[in-house]
Amino acid sequence: AQTSKLIGSAPVLLVADVVKAANYYRDQLGFSYDRFWGEPPDFCMVKRDGFIVMLAQAHPGAPLTPHWKIVNCMWHAYFWCDDVEALHAEFVKRGAKIDYGLGIKPYGIKEFGIQDLDGHDVAFGQRI
Repeated sequence: AQTSKLIGSAPVLLVADVVKAANYYRDQLGFSYDRFWGEPPDFCMVKRDGFIVMLAQAHPGAPLTPHWKIVNCMWHAYFWCDDVEALHAEFVKRGAKIDYGLGIKPYGIKEFGIQDLDGHDVAFGQRI
């Protein structure tokens, strides 16, 4: 018998500079954060609309290999939204790096992807 239910989930991304990464998620993607952990900072949780992305500082010089370099077109994180066109327009206006533009995928989702400062692809999709 199940005794507990999952109530949240968060992708964890390794980044070269947690402060720069958090500020990119804030300024270009509309996330927010309350604080950094560590001295110097090595961890931050950025959030938007109740969803969190955890950013963890990698050791200096550690290889950060984006998933799409290993598996073609593979994301690090995927979010569904209720108005993908508006979100795409917001991100373009904010100066986010659009990895691939809006399109309807064979799996019935209209989506686009952004790339963060560390090359991670984060996709945003809407069921159609």
